[in-house]
Amino acid sequence: MTSLFGSTQNAVIPSTQSSFWRSQNLCISLVLLLSLFCPPAPARAQQPTGQSIYALTQQFLAVAPKRFNGSPGHLAAENFIKEHFKPEAAKGNFDTDQFTANTPAGPQTMRNYIVRFPGKKDGVIVLASHYETNYPLKDIAFVGANDGACTTALLIALGQYFRTHPPEGYSIWLLFDDGEEAVRSWSESDSLYGTRHIAARWFSDGTARRIKALLVADMIGDRDLNILLETQSTPWLRAILRQAAANTHHSANVFKTEGSEEDDHLPFLQRGIPALDVIDVDYGPHTAATPDGYHHTAQDTIDKISPQSLQVSSDLFQESIRLINQR
Repeated sequence: MTSLFGSTQNAVIPSTQSSFWRSQNLCISLVLLLSLFCPPAPARAQQPTGQSIYALTQQFLAVAPKRFNGSPGHLAAENFIKEHFKPEAAKGNFDTDQFTANTPAGPQTMRNYIVRFPGKKDGVIVLASHYETNYPLKDIAFVGANDGACTTALLIALGQYFRTHPPEGYSIWLLFDDGEEAVRSWSESDSLYGTRHIAARWFSDGTARRIKALLVADMIGDRDLNILLETQSTPWLRAILRQAAANTHHSANVFKTEGSEEDDHLPFLQRGIPALDVIDVDYGPHTAATPDGYHHTAQDTIDKISPQSLQVSSDLFQESIRLINQR
């Protein structure tokens, strides 16, 4: 064979060139060996998307459509939450807060679940949602897609993110609280069982002093999302949410209306813990038959919420966490 540069049959490779190729071959061999003995790094979870939270909501509803206290669905809901946090349980960062509540229907066993993601700053931000459905509506087809299911899914999705992206600021705790709904008729004594219990416990054991902020997620999957300016919430946290909405270009979805709500933030406010109720109470058309829209009706189903609204809510919670860490 003859090349443009003459015959190659008796060509001699200079020693420097030979050393170069030996080095190259050695590097290639080392890379191949490393690839055999060092498996690739596991893929890191991306930030929660509205679509992934929506899919989690569907899964939760399929497993536990009716989740009133004492029902098989309530137990299934608890198992669904625990199944998603096995890694945290293995590390000792998953707690079950079991208690007996005296209700108009008699004593009922209830359980709050707390999932902890340690941060680098001394202090805690708590994200809370109730997971059960309304006890008085146990005999109708009430599944609470917006009222409890999608917010439970939101917290699970955020937890999956924090698992692979540990908090850089304050620790993040997820609180899945039980017994938010009334057992017979809403009153100070017949409602908010889970949060009243855990707020009292955290106050007595000193945990409350570590909590920098508590954010409640409630009914934030509404297709026509409008988060209420809840007037009892801590003022600086309301300002944080307004800024978070501006930063994420979601200002159109917050504070078009204002008012006060009796919700899971109240027991913490009463114990001196800064708290914010992130809630959309204007859910569905208000008619003579449904004066509260879809709220507490059999029409609170998966088709009434949207991935887009869940994306907005996820963005707002994550940006609020970032802003709280900057204070």
